[in-house]
Amino acid sequence: MKCIASDMDGTLLTAAQELTPENREAIKRAQAQGIEVVIATGRSYDEAVYVLKKAGLQCPVICVNGAEVRSKEGEVLAVNPLGDRQAEEAAKLLKDSGVYFEVYTNKGTFTDDEDKAVTIIADIISSANPGVPLEKIMKGAEERVRAGLVHKINDYASLFSSPEYQIYKLLAFSFDDGKLSGAQERIRTMEGVEVTSSGSENIEVTSKDAQKGIALEAFVKAKGIALAETMAIGDNYNDVSMLRIAGRSVAMGNASEEIKAICTAVTITNEESGVAKAINEVL
Repeated sequence: MKCIASDMDGTLLTAAQELTPENREAIKRAQAQGIEVVIATGRSYDEAVYVLKKAGLQCPVICVNGAEVRSKEGEVLAVNPLGDRQAEEAAKLLKDSGVYFEVYTNKGTFTDDEDKAVTIIADIISSANPGVPLEKIMKGAEERVRAGLVHKINDYASLFSSPEYQIYKLLAFSFDDGKLSGAQERIRTMEGVEVTSSGSENIEVTSKDAQKGIALEAFVKAKGIALAETMAIGDNYNDVSMLRIAGRSVAMGNASEEIKAICTAVTITNEESGVAKAINEVL
């Protein structure tokens, strides 16, 4: 293997939103052997790097499901934003459906409700970490707002109308299955839009070209690496596009049976340092 791509939530990170020492050391060992380790996440670049820096790691990042790709130094290598009309239309459908959503842009992530900003990340964490106490999950979720990784805004309209902002993703959340599934079906009829999920009560709306698999394929090609020489590790539905194309695909032990079924191997859970186990096996 010459490239290893790892998801973050439910994969590389524990429920406390941290890397275990075992995961950190496995990544460093792989990098020391000349293997390209790339993070592939639905998070924004700022949210991804915030955790990596705390662990003392530097990696290239496929962020916002592939809407943006950055080098390990933070240089923007590629962007795949939603079109202006696509973003506005999808936002209107979500609003009309009564579904809360956040807007991911080239200048950060924005919310019009900070309490729901905590709830949406808590849903992602709890979906990836079933059985973990809510108190532990909420602590990690609240740090997102405290650390300034999501910005409060009164009206999203200013983001859509300004040429200064590129819209990367709409992350929508609702406990009402009817509202969420209704919005999802309506958005799926839009041309050039991809709808996926990273939690039990959310959907992620991006450009059709903003998928982890598409971004990973372009990344390894630019590095002169074949997909057959690439390993992808993930746990959720927004990982499927990269798990399907990698030469070796590894599902986390905490992934659903559906995700495990499409992979060539299954490792242990994220709490047990499953990424380290998967990396050490190929090393």
